Amino acid sequence: MKLNNKEIILGVSGSISAYKAPLLLREFIKKGANVNTIITESAKNFVTKLTLQNLSKNDVIDDMFDENAQFEGSWHIKLAHKADLFIIAPASATTLGKIANGISDNALTALAIALPDRVNKVLCPAMDSTMWDNKAVQRNIKQLEKDGFNIVEPEEGELASGIISKGRLPEINNIVEYLENNI
Repeated sequence: MKLNNKEIILGVSGSISAYKAPLLLREFIKKGANVNTIITESAKNFVTKLTLQNLSKNDVIDDMFDENAQFEGSWHIKLAHKADLFIIAPASATTLGKIANGISDNALTALAIALPDRVNKVLCPAMDSTMWDNKAVQRNIKQLEKDGFNIVEPEEGELASGIISKGRLPEINNIVEYLENNI
């Protein structure tokens, strides 16, 4: 998928690798995309709304019931229907589990559940290797794939825990390359 003139929704969930989300957002902007960002409460411990807002030139949504986000009716429905690409990078184990099981208890998961089938959906999990290998997480990944989500698997390397294993958010250029070649 060429990213030029595409409407992208970038979801950021609570993982230490959320600090890389602004770098991914910048790449999308450089490629000519318009990016709207949705951030979870947990993610705000790692990256600020202000950073994402300044880079995207769009408001960042973090509250399902924020009155400022209620543009043109139900914001999550309007945004979901105008998207060409929905990507969560990083996608935490919690967020993966919620979406796989239809739980829409925050702005990001509500939007994910509201996406029409025609929207390209990509998840970039990032977590410690023992979490990634957990049977429940792997079961959720399989369910998400059945539901039409593309998974960009974590890369191997040094994790925040100090362990060297699989679990890192893929390098930004690898995510962009995946999108351009596979979506």
